[in-house]
Amino acid sequence: MPTYVVLTQFTDQGIRTIKNSPQRAGQAAELAKAHGCEMKQIYWTMGQYDIVTIIEAADEASFMAFGLALGAQGNVRTQTLRAFNKDEFGAMLGKLA
Repeated sequence: MPTYVVLTQFTDQGIRTIKNSPQRAGQAAELAKAHGCEMKQIYWTMGQYDIVTIIEAADEASFMAFGLALGAQGNVRTQTLRAFNKDEFGAMLGKLA
C-alpha cells in the first residue's frame, strides 16, 4: 500500500474550533477508512505545520478522494509527501544503471 506523509495547517475555521481537534482526528480516521485508507499515526506539532499524519492508501485515487473529502470540511490545508520504505527504495535503486 502506498504511504503518505501529510503536513497539515489549521485554517481560520480549524483554529477557532481547536478544542475539537482530537475529535476531528477520530472523524478523519473514519473518513480515511471509508475511502480505502488507514491513518497509521497522527502528531500535533509545533512549527510551520500543526499536524503531521502518516496514511496508507489502497491506491492514489483512494488517497486523493480522502484528501478532497477532508479538505472540503474546511478545517485544514494539507501538503502531501509520497513516502517509500527501505524495501521500496531499494527496488528503485536496483533499477539504476
